[in-house]
Amino acid sequence: MTATIQPLPAEVVHLIAAGEVIDSLAAVVRELVENSLDAGATRIIISIWPVQWRVQVADNGIGMNLENLQQAATAHSTSKINSEKDLWKIKTLGFRGEALHSLAQLAELEIMSRLKYSTAANELGLGLDDEPQKAQVPNLESGWQVVYNNLGEPREIKAIALAPGTVVTVSNLFGNWPVRRGFVSPSQQLKAVQLIIQQIAICHPHVAWQIRQGDSLFWHINPGVTAKEILPQILRGVRLSDLQELSLKVSPPCNKEDREQLPITNYQLTNQFPNQFLELVIGLPDRCHRRRPDWVKIGVNGRIVRSPELEQTILSKLGRTCPRDRYPICVIHLQINPEQIDWNRHPAKAEIYLHNMIYWQEQVSISIDRALQLNAEILPELPLPEGVGKLLKASEQKSGYNISRTIQTNPDGEGEERKNDRDLGLIELKAIAQVHNTYILAEHPGGMWLVEQHIAHERVLYEQLCDAWQLIPLEPPVILNQLSSHQVDNLQQFGLEIESFGEQLWAVRSAPILLAKRHDCPDALIEISKVIDLQSAQVATACRSAIRNGKPLTLPEMQTLLDQWKSTRNPRTCPHGRPIFLSLEESALARFFRRSWVIGKSHGI
Repeated sequence: MTATIQPLPAEVVHLIAAGEVIDSLAAVVRELVENSLDAGATRIIISIWPVQWRVQVADNGIGMNLENLQQAATAHSTSKINSEKDLWKIKTLGFRGEALHSLAQLAELEIMSRLKYSTAANELGLGLDDEPQKAQVPNLESGWQVVYNNLGEPREIKAIALAPGTVVTVSNLFGNWPVRRGFVSPSQQLKAVQLIIQQIAICHPHVAWQIRQGDSLFWHINPGVTAKEILPQILRGVRLSDLQELSLKVSPPCNKEDREQLPITNYQLTNQFPNQFLELVIGLPDRCHRRRPDWVKIGVNGRIVRSPELEQTILSKLGRTCPRDRYPICVIHLQINPEQIDWNRHPAKAEIYLHNMIYWQEQVSISIDRALQLNAEILPELPLPEGVGKLLKASEQKSGYNISRTIQTNPDGEGEERKNDRDLGLIELKAIAQVHNTYILAEHPGGMWLVEQHIAHERVLYEQLCDAWQLIPLEPPVILNQLSSHQVDNLQQFGLEIESFGEQLWAVRSAPILLAKRHDCPDALIEISKVIDLQSAQVATACRSAIRNGKPLTLPEMQTLLDQWKSTRNPRTCPHGRPIFLSLEESALARFFRRSWVIGKSHGI
């Protein structure tokens, strides 16, 4: 049954963050589209006439009856909340009842709507599938058109032919306030509307979108199941295979003492709030990134919002995974208990207060770690096509050989570390050979990889240094000369013990453990003295300490490096943002060598 639109009580209005929410055509579109989504629309068409400052939003939602249409544009009228306690459990995109009333004051407002039969039948208690009873639903075959005055009161009402859903038309926006139109070009207005729809679409992937400039199609988005299917339609050059998605159930926040007693996998399962999810879509850093941090997005219960704390968590977590001056692509959508959210922070609902922020930062970190792991969920074993498999079985039965389709492992040779990797679901890598003393050829269930040994080792050492920046005494101390005051300050900032040892001479009495026993320790210390932050010093230390390309490795050494590398938090790129491995998947190899074609030909097919 549809809820009735009615004015909010005065005490509720006073508790709502007030402010002008309509300042552009894009803001009009945002408010109207949110109403369409609240009405259950799965197809939304936005038509814009920028020169006339006119917008029309049409949807296939549940529609409104005449009673609700007459009340829709009055001040603080809404069907979404009724009392003060409803403000703390907001489940809809709109709830303040301000948008339509503001539009009536700022422009010429017209709404056409027709109830779906299912909605009208529910109101009258009729069966949904009983065709003869449709005659009992008044005015089911027509909709209503209402034109409002500048107070939001109906000025004209008439019955019209209309498909189920709602069409809202806003004309001559800011007609009485021309100074508010500014000097915005039609192309800028269209771009602003497009950006608004992009942000909304990634939180509502099931919706089909169209933006029209007058009668011409300007842009569209096809519906999908998850945001992963929407992003390639929005971001140029990003392919579906460049993205990794993850959906995790999250448990309700609890205090620190309780959390410390929970197993590390507790974030994956909870029965108390079965509908709480953290959905993540991340651009794999070895495949795609941005010039600006403009696609680090946080969504909460269907709306993209600003959350500086969570955005900084994402940027920190993905630090040193992209090349210099490049930024990750990451969309986090929290679908959580409304009681965890306070929407009453910003008039346009662009920012929110999120209770238990530290807890949600932890959940975001956990999800990113898991999405970047090299595990079987990300790289599942690809089976042979059914037809090819049958031909192989037939040939095996007629011949004296058999083909094994699985990698055989030696249980006696597996250490505790390999067992832990299997427990975490990490993909199994087997070192096969070394190519040009530079690349490790590694086999896995879905194909093979070429792993560059230097930067793989650099990633391992860098994360070890981040976890434990360990300094040890130098005996005798290392003597450096010609250091600037900034270089001395940098070394002291990193925790190194350094003191003057004469004119333009300094004695360094401690150093990172990775550098202390190297023959080129003085050169390494001079190198890290030129960087201004600890993270850069750790990168420089890891780079200098990693094995060099051109160094021969034994198979056990290669296997040890692979095991260490695949267990790192960000195994796809080195700290400088370079990709660490080249993937040669079994499916691609089969296509290249025409294996299915050869097998078919050999059997007379």
